[in-house]
Amino acid sequence: MRSIFSQHPARTLITASLLLITAGTHAENTTTTAIDGVVAQGTQIEFIRDKFEGTEGPISLPDGSLIFTETRANRVTRIAEDNSISTYFDNSNGTNGLAFTKKGELVSVQNLKPQVGIVYPKASEKVWVDNYQGKPFQRPNDLVIDKSGGVYFTDIGVQPKGENTEPARPAVYYAKADGKITQVLNDVERPNGVQLSRDEKTLYVANTAGEYILAYPILGNGKLGARKDYAKLAGYEKGENGFSSGADGLAIDNEGRLYVASNKGIEIFDATGNALGVIAIPQKPQNLAFAGKDKKTLYVVGRGAAYKIAVLTPGFKGRVK
Repeated sequence: MRSIFSQHPARTLITASLLLITAGTHAENTTTTAIDGVVAQGTQIEFIRDKFEGTEGPISLPDGSLIFTETRANRVTRIAEDNSISTYFDNSNGTNGLAFTKKGELVSVQNLKPQVGIVYPKASEKVWVDNYQGKPFQRPNDLVIDKSGGVYFTDIGVQPKGENTEPARPAVYYAKADGKITQVLNDVERPNGVQLSRDEKTLYVANTAGEYILAYPILGNGKLGARKDYAKLAGYEKGENGFSSGADGLAIDNEGRLYVASNKGIEIFDATGNALGVIAIPQKPQNLAFAGKDKKTLYVVGRGAAYKIAVLTPGFKGRVK
């Protein structure tokens, strides 16, 4: 069995050039402008591959490789450090966000049958929670596991359409492995990515429909303090369906900076929420994760494509995600 174990100016934009190649495929050669402590001037944004069937939930493995979810293909896919691609496992029950327990079990939010629990190794699958107060989840999206083994996860909700007349129920939950669950938030329009600060005293929530990354003090026992507009997103703009930031996946580095996938690319903020710059990605990003043996490679996935970028500060080493 496979082992599982500057300063400003704010919102610095990455310069980009696009190189088209033959056979209808394309490789995007882009380079970065300097963002202090994040990327050096001229760092390549390396195109790995496109035409994946969904790109979500990236997370690092101890051998330096990365896995992510191909949601439409119902599988989890691995990218090795040499950029080779392989299937990690199939039949993932529509897995989206991923996280590891201390025992090395892979926990995910799952959408074919909406639930949260252990999805790999296959002999260890276990449902932790599949409903709140008797109502099944609608569209679990992302998760992060704290040091006590509890999991914060988002449910983005499902809008009524056709025969589905049930109102959307977007929410954020906290669940333990024993199945005890608490709804910690129900007033975020479209909760998406979720992340913990290094000291686990703050929960960050990406509101795809909103202008800000939200931050909440963690009070313990499944309770959060007052909502704070933590970081203003440059990606907040009007699209076909109204205003949206496109805020999705979140990651933190070892100095507490927050990295956000948004309409603009990867927006980076310091520990107090000040904008440091933007890494513009050729395809609009959906999610991101630090990987590599030293966690100094930032992988970005979105719209069926995958990229990687060498960074100056490693990802947070106190947690896998």
